[in-house]
Amino acid sequence: MTPPRPHTPVRPIWLCRACAHPWPCAVARLTLSREYADDRIGFCVYLAGQLHEAVTDLYRLNPHDVPEPPQLFARFLGWACGDRVTGVDHDPG
Repeated sequence: MTPPRPHTPVRPIWLCRACAHPWPCAVARLTLSREYADDRIGFCVYLAGQLHEAVTDLYRLNPHDVPEPPQLFARFLGWACGDRVTGVDHDPG
């Protein structure tokens, strides 16, 4: 039996390796939240680094079709750091 694939990003397209949803997918968000449960600052720093890498990769792939900054913020940071840090809801929907 093959072990399940981890919910990690496939670069440079930033889709989940396991479910093909935009990374971080729901499972990756849950997993990361658990991993960083005792290190909120490290969690936000990690996600900010991933956002930076994603912007660089996505721009190189197609500079005319990079998601808007608010969408990228919501996808990478807003769900985990935005509302609790600033008091503002950064829901991508």
